[in-house]
Amino acid sequence: MRFRSSLVSCGVAAALFCIAAAAARTSAAESTTNTPARNSISIAQAAIFGVVEGLTEYLPVSSTGHLILTGHWMGLSQLSGERGPLGPKIEKDQALDAFEIVIQLGAILAVLGLYRRRVRQMCLGLAGRSKDGLRLTGLLIVAFLPAAICGLLLRKPIKEFLFNPLAVAIALFAGGVAMIVIERIIRKRGPAPVQSVDNMVMKHALIIGLAQCIAMWPGVSRSMITIVAGLVVGLDILAAAEFSFLLALPTLGAATLYEGFKSWDVLMSSAGPASLAIGLVVSGIVAAIAVKGLVKWLTGHGLLSFGIYRILLALAVLLLL
Repeated sequence: MRFRSSLVSCGVAAALFCIAAAAARTSAAESTTNTPARNSISIAQAAIFGVVEGLTEYLPVSSTGHLILTGHWMGLSQLSGERGPLGPKIEKDQALDAFEIVIQLGAILAVLGLYRRRVRQMCLGLAGRSKDGLRLTGLLIVAFLPAAICGLLLRKPIKEFLFNPLAVAIALFAGGVAMIVIERIIRKRGPAPVQSVDNMVMKHALIIGLAQCIAMWPGVSRSMITIVAGLVVGLDILAAAEFSFLLALPTLGAATLYEGFKSWDVLMSSAGPASLAIGLVVSGIVAAIAVKGLVKWLTGHGLLSFGIYRILLALAVLLLL
C-alpha cells in the first residue's frame, strides 16, 4: 500500500511538472530574451539520471557523486582546462546542474509515501495535536540547519573546486573506509542505547546536523554521514536510517525548490517537460524500491558491503582518470 502511494505521488508530481513546463515553454517561446542551454537532455538520458538518483539518494554511496560521474560519462559535462586543488575543474552547464537537483523531487515523494505515518505525525505536531510529532519536527529542524547554513555560505566554492571526478573518488574512498571502521567499532559496543527515532534528544540531532556539513563534499553522501553519525551518538542502525530518510525531506526539498525556481527557464529549454517528467517518475519509483531494500539489507548485513562498493568505485574512477 505504501509503495502504491509512492507511485501515485510520483505520477501526480510528474503531471504537475508537465503542466507547469508547458506553460513555461510557451512563455519562453514568446520571449526573445531567453538563451537556449548548451546541452540537451534526452528522454533516455533523463531516465538514466532518474535511475541513478533514485538508487543512490538514500543509499550511503553519494547520489551527487554518482550523478557527476554519470553526466561526465554521458558527455554532458567535461573537464575544463582550468585546474583546481584537486585536478581539472568540471565544466557543467546550468541546465544539467538544475536537472540533477530537481529530479530529487521524485525521491522526496517516495519517502513521503513510505513514511506518511511519520509525516502525518509531524503535521499533527505543527497543528498542536501531537507532542511527539512536534518533537520530531524540532529534531529535524535542528539537524537541518547546520547543513543549510553551510550550503548557503560555501555553495560557490564547493561547486568550483569539488565538482570533479577526482574529488568524488577521494570522498568515496575515504567514506567507504570510515563506514567500515566505524561500524566495526560500534558493533563491539553492544546494543545501541537509542532503538527508535522516538527516543532521540536534541543533542543527537545537533551532532548529526553538524556532521551533515561534511556531506557538502560531493561523494561523501548525506545518507552515509547521517547513518554513521547516528551510530556514533548511539542510535540503532535502523533508527539512524529512518532519521536519514526523514531528514532528506527538508534537506532535498529546500534544494529542489531553490534550484527549480532559479533555473526553471533554462531547465525547460534544455530538458523540456517530457524528459523532466521521466526523470521524476523514474527517480521516485527507484527510490521507493531502494529505501525498502536498504531497510531489509541493514537488518542483516550492515554497512560493510556499501563501504566495499565505495572503495572499489573510487579505485575504478582513479584508474580511468
